[in-house]
Amino acid sequence: MSGSIPAEEIRLSVGGDALNEATILARLGAEVFLQTVIGEDTAGQVILRHCRNCGISLLGHPVRTGLETGINVVLIQANGERSFLTNPTGSLRSLRLDDLSLSFPPQAGILCLASIFVSPHLRTKGLSALFCAARAQGLTICADLTRPKHGERLEDLAEALRYVDFLFPNEGEAIALTGADGVEQAAEQLHRAGVGHVVIKCGARGCYLRDGQFAQYVPVASGVRCIDTTGAGDSFAAGFLFALSRGWDMLACARFANACGAHAVASTGSVAWAESLTSSDVEALSREALSPLSAVKSCGSPPRRN
Repeated sequence: MSGSIPAEEIRLSVGGDALNEATILARLGAEVFLQTVIGEDTAGQVILRHCRNCGISLLGHPVRTGLETGINVVLIQANGERSFLTNPTGSLRSLRLDDLSLSFPPQAGILCLASIFVSPHLRTKGLSALFCAARAQGLTICADLTRPKHGERLEDLAEALRYVDFLFPNEGEAIALTGADGVEQAAEQLHRAGVGHVVIKCGARGCYLRDGQFAQYVPVASGVRCIDTTGAGDSFAAGFLFALSRGWDMLACARFANACGAHAVASTGSVAWAESLTSSDVEALSREALSPLSAVKSCGSPPRRN
């Protein structure tokens, strides 16, 4: 096919699972440290400038000579769903365990990997080493997920998953990894594999929670108009992490995360909804998540397993 195809809007913005989560967390008011690799090119400079502007601290030496910073083209359909054109040789697929510092800042309480299967060089052994180091330093360990890239199954990740306190797959990712018939069965299998708390993102239905004490759906607020689903899962994960850092229990974290995800799909772009967030906005979201309807209490600190 030749010629040009008109688009309603074309926008340039930063993105990627970890950077999206870090950006939302910073704009919610959290202190954020990011470990990643980028190139010395123009796209890398855009990311460095974005992190400086948002107050995101980059650990180690993320800029690598000779590496192309990963760029994705996101095609958004009228119903808000999207497709991606990706650069398979860019920085997005280049992260290795030796790019990461395993000595974490003393003020860090949570480590979140975003996302399992994105970095092909960071396989189960590497994940286990990363999570083991974080556990030894007393961090709560969280991880997001993408679909398995090479037919990996749950048993292939078992060594690493036993360290994970909170796992944030979406419905399709959880089912693809476990081979389960549905969300509830997938959550049960992930929990049995060693994940302390399973949090499955279910799109417009909200999320499904499973741990050793209870299992339930947490619905999203009604009336949300979906414009663009890009980064919605990252906004959900960031919201959950922010609430977790405040010592809220799992249900309150899920309610706050649902609200963040709902705001994300109602605007174009992965992090655009949070650009104008104020402390008053965050307080309002917090009050709603902790309202009497949620029947939750603060648990004081994020739960950690020995």
